[in-house]
Amino acid sequence: MADEERSLAENPSVASPDDPFATRRARLEALRGRGVQPYRDRWDVTAHAAQLDEDYAQLEAGSETQDVVSVAGRLVAKRDQGKVIFLVIRDATGDLQLFTRVNALGEQMFESAREFDVGDWIGAVGTVMRTRRGELSVAPSEVVLLSKSLRPLPEKYHGLSDTETRYRQRYVDLIVNPDVREVFASRFKIVAAIRHYMNSQGYIEVETPMLHPIPGGATARPFVTHHNALDMSLYLRIAPELYLKRLLVGGFERVFEINRSFRNEGISVRHNPEFTMLEAYEAFGNMESMMDLTEGIVTSVALEVLGTLDIEYQGVRVSLAPPWRRATMIDLTSAAAGEDVSFERTLEELRTTCDKHDVEYEEDHGKGKLITELFEKLVEHTLVEPTFVTMYPAETSPLARRNDEDPNLVDRFELIITGREFANAFSELIDPVDQRARFEAQAAAKEAGDDEAMWVDEDYLRAQEYGMPPAGGMGLGVDRLVMLLTDSPSIRDVLLFPQLRTEG
Repeated sequence: MADEERSLAENPSVASPDDPFATRRARLEALRGRGVQPYRDRWDVTAHAAQLDEDYAQLEAGSETQDVVSVAGRLVAKRDQGKVIFLVIRDATGDLQLFTRVNALGEQMFESAREFDVGDWIGAVGTVMRTRRGELSVAPSEVVLLSKSLRPLPEKYHGLSDTETRYRQRYVDLIVNPDVREVFASRFKIVAAIRHYMNSQGYIEVETPMLHPIPGGATARPFVTHHNALDMSLYLRIAPELYLKRLLVGGFERVFEINRSFRNEGISVRHNPEFTMLEAYEAFGNMESMMDLTEGIVTSVALEVLGTLDIEYQGVRVSLAPPWRRATMIDLTSAAAGEDVSFERTLEELRTTCDKHDVEYEEDHGKGKLITELFEKLVEHTLVEPTFVTMYPAETSPLARRNDEDPNLVDRFELIITGREFANAFSELIDPVDQRARFEAQAAAKEAGDDEAMWVDEDYLRAQEYGMPPAGGMGLGVDRLVMLLTDSPSIRDVLLFPQLRTEG
């Protein structure tokens, strides 16, 4: 041990106040020098803050009980008043005060408590009481250090405002911002509520591969890796769709998966390379049944988690009460453009409309792609209340069934709320001949430089050739639903560990 470090360990008071890490490290070494174990093996907890608040809500100020409890938590506040030290610990359910008295602990243990640093994990055994000022507390007969904290918490333990630090050091964010923990508690409830609803509707939860030999199920750029033993490239899944539909071929009627998917694309307030989706497939269903399912999921989850269908998102009031509006893409876009925007127009006329509204397009874009670009520029951001936008161009929907009345369109919808897409669904394309033609068109687009176009999946085509029943399929963005129901502005606020650039 260097001379300076040995000096700090023997006498922590000489540590520089400008280096709290060094000060705490010195205290750690001093504890070890006295034979104290600063990182204990176990502590039996018999009570938590929230339950104590509920159980002793009627306990009067100044009252003491003989009820002994064992509690533990992180020290988040400390007030030394000589022969009494008030310690506030935070457990998984809330904050609890320890009313620590020298005559109850004895001089040695009391002095040890005086050396606790904010951030340390503390265990205590004592009786439940309420102070004369009305604060529910535990009066310890024993209080011990469970784990020494070497890094100090932010100066104001109830706040951490730097967003980059919050996302990068989520563990600190969770310590000092209780409202952040509430967001993630809500997230876990939302996911559980989704599962509960899907099970109630007769859906079976399944698991499909995350490593795919061919990236499929969506138009997106995949992450690629290499399997050494098989000497083959594999791709992190961009969607589980094609595997779930194989299960319909195999005879399952209703399946779903709450899945992690990966797309090698940009990062924004709505996009993270790794994200969570619900995908569900129903044999003998179609676009209409998927609308009913989607509406049922969102409304049931909102009621179960929030207890209401009237919510506020970023200052905007939104009613989730059904029935939700249903309107076609062409009708909505035509109304916004002030002119007919449909397949009745020529390609040049649609390009002129795009130019008029400053909508960018490529020379190889067909009518369907132009209509979609116009919709996204003119309409999507205006749809605040839940809206099922239906009848998408076949050109932009390689896995959806063509509409029987207009083969330019497919029986597909996207759910838009607060100007954002939350779900995508359609009547499934079950014709293997049509599916092969669309895959080949996607492959041609990929050859022409479209990194997001699909590949030809021969095994999926083989499965379809065995016969796939009529079906509806739906994908719902779980992260976006959590954002909506927790009033969170960014996807990073609802991901425990969002993707960030490397430090430095």
